[in-house]
Amino acid sequence: MTGFKVDIVKADQLGEAEWTAWRAFLAGNPALNSPYFRPSFTRVAGQVSPDAAVAVFSRAGQIAGFFPHQKRGSAIQPLGAPMNDYHGVIARPGEGPTLQQVADLLGGSRLNVTAWVGDVDRGEPRNTVQVELGDDGYDGWYAERRATFGKFFKDKERARRSMEAELGPLRIERGLHDPKLLDWLIDLKRDQYRRTNRHDIFACGWTADLLHALLQTEGENGFGASMAGLWAGDRLTAIEFSLHAGDQYHFWFPGYEPSLARCSPGILLSMDTMRLAAELGYRTFDFGFEGEHYKKYFCNGARTVREAIIVRPGLGAAMSQAAVKALDLAGEGKGERLRASVRRRWAAIEACEVTPANRFKGAMQAAGAALNKVRSSSATA
Repeated sequence: MTGFKVDIVKADQLGEAEWTAWRAFLAGNPALNSPYFRPSFTRVAGQVSPDAAVAVFSRAGQIAGFFPHQKRGSAIQPLGAPMNDYHGVIARPGEGPTLQQVADLLGGSRLNVTAWVGDVDRGEPRNTVQVELGDDGYDGWYAERRATFGKFFKDKERARRSMEAELGPLRIERGLHDPKLLDWLIDLKRDQYRRTNRHDIFACGWTADLLHALLQTEGENGFGASMAGLWAGDRLTAIEFSLHAGDQYHFWFPGYEPSLARCSPGILLSMDTMRLAAELGYRTFDFGFEGEHYKKYFCNGARTVREAIIVRPGLGAAMSQAAVKALDLAGEGKGERLRASVRRRWAAIEACEVTPANRFKGAMQAAGAALNKVRSSSATA
């Protein structure tokens, strides 16, 4: 019906002809200029993520595109979800299947995407934000931002001096690959998830394994993962795990000592990382989805992606609508308000957890947390 044929294979079953086509598609489609679309990311994630595969789309005997993905039960997700910040069909513009066609060709009960890249009229738009450096590099960016948002950046300069006076000289290191430092960061993130009542995406195990595997990977065309750290005296105050390829630097997992929040060590680390990485030729620093307050002061660029769920007609769709109605009733008429929050929580839980029992447990906890939040806000309104 679509004119496309699909073959489902493991990433390590792709031959040099397929990888050559993959690289050609990346070169011909600027929208795919992110580390998540690089062959190296798929090779590593394809080994680590449970039930991982690559859909190879062809038409008239020619390869038309690729979609790396994973299955959880009968549901289909982008490979590496919930940690994959950009995904879509790797193809030349306008030549690969659409989101709906991908869902039809793969045949799962549901295709869930949170940051789909490409032309699509399904789902809801979301913005990711970036720092785009000009010809005058980091110094030019900082001068413009400080002139535009003087109070914010003066506060950070004072925070830097305060932390240095309290704890000792500040030291930034980037290009770090020490597994123990990554474990320190993961422990910080897990503590943050507990404190904020969010699903612990590292409890399942394979997500932490993915970060460790990427940290030891040196891929083609500059693909890699590394960490940057900020020390004050002898004390480690913040770590950030990032992906990078070409001139793109994607900030992925930041973590800092909560007791030092007043000094903004995470923000200081991001600034110092950009300064050092800019000297190596990186020009775009991607901060992922907008939302955290500091990003509006940093970022001078944005791109739109799509969040969507494509559900096959039948029981899955009926169950989805019933769940929304139940949440609407329990949330005292605030089902629309809960919809996005619960959907995103569920997407993360479903992607992490590989057993039905763990997915069900996580879903009940997510729904309860969302309802409690709405009820609390209603009580104080």
